[in-house]
Amino acid sequence: MRVALTYNVKSEGTVSSGRPMDYYAEWDDMETIAAVRDALLKKHGEVHLVLADIEAYEKLRKLKPDIVFNMAEGTSGEGRESVMPSILDFLSIPYTGSSPLTLALCLNKARAKEILSYHGVATPKGFVALEKGFRVPKGLKYPLIVKPLYEGSSKGVKNDSIVREETSLRKKAESVFSDYNEPALVEEFLPGREFTVALLGNGASLKALPVVEINYSSLPKGANPIYSYEAKWVYDTPESPLDIFTCPAKLDDSLHKAITSAAISAFNCLDVKDWCRIDIRLDADGIPNIIELNPLPGILPNPEQNSCFPKAARATGMGFAELVNEVLDCARKRHGI
Repeated sequence: MRVALTYNVKSEGTVSSGRPMDYYAEWDDMETIAAVRDALLKKHGEVHLVLADIEAYEKLRKLKPDIVFNMAEGTSGEGRESVMPSILDFLSIPYTGSSPLTLALCLNKARAKEILSYHGVATPKGFVALEKGFRVPKGLKYPLIVKPLYEGSSKGVKNDSIVREETSLRKKAESVFSDYNEPALVEEFLPGREFTVALLGNGASLKALPVVEINYSSLPKGANPIYSYEAKWVYDTPESPLDIFTCPAKLDDSLHKAITSAAISAFNCLDVKDWCRIDIRLDADGIPNIIELNPLPGILPNPEQNSCFPKAARATGMGFAELVNEVLDCARKRHGI
């Protein structure tokens, strides 16, 4: 079987002048891309790397792979994650993961929240601040958390993203406008425990891997209890990893069922395919709320890099190569290959 691997890669000098340091945080490094390629080669004799740039369409048209393992995050705009799947649909090439529509909806957190709310899936109250001078709706309770509307990998979520009064709220929202040139999502900050759930499969075969809990007590003194850019990339390094995750999370049966049920409901509401990592936080009543869906989840190969999807897979005895090929097999089965 001829497999193509589509990706974006970050390297030294990737960040352009005037852009925030985390601008390309979603992109993978070459170590990860090589690890996924090598994993695919364990089961498939032909794996081709295709950089998701302006030449990707022509490369894929000529290559005609049987299936694509898609890791491409895209380059710019709120529809960036949909570009490569749209190209593949146009070329009638099967691929792993969700459709262009699902990827666009999940990246735009407000649209995802609207769909979840329509289906009765709990998600924090909030609003979208479109521009300077925005109106704060009545009834929202501080503290609030402010983040870019369509970003992932904790981009724009800093230690100062939790705000406790309106002056700080406006200052933080305006920094999102200027740094990322996009609206800000403002949500009530939930006080409970936080988890992430890795899901694999489709339909009746969809399964939740062991739940991962984020332990904020491991953060430096004074750090806010959020998985911020600092927590993900500054405080936690391969050379000095934080003991920030517990997997499997210590949960009673009732809470475990509530968390996994919420994740599966969100997966189905947004019509996600093959795999997804879903972030969940408990509210003051202990009810799981969906924070975010990640239908293009990161999969760093090094266990010391604290990548949650591979961590959850390892808790079941599944190695990195097995995980990668399981994702591809889910897509193959869905496409009838």
